[in-house]
Amino acid sequence: MPMWTVRGSFNARRGYWQPFTKTHEAESGEQAREWALSEIGGCHHVKRAQIQIASVTEAPKE
Repeated sequence: MPMWTVRGSFNARRGYWQPFTKTHEAESGEQAREWALSEIGGCHHVKRAQIQIASVTEAPKE
């Protein structure tokens, strides 16, 4: 399965946008995007509306 890199930011509790980069193995970019939304929402307790996805790209193979 290909690796996908999801970049974006989320509204942190202190009133600023915290950038993030997540890499995940998934069948499609949409699945990687959904995983990142779930991961950020679960770890940082923010709603999906407070998460902005800037890009979803396939990571280069090493």
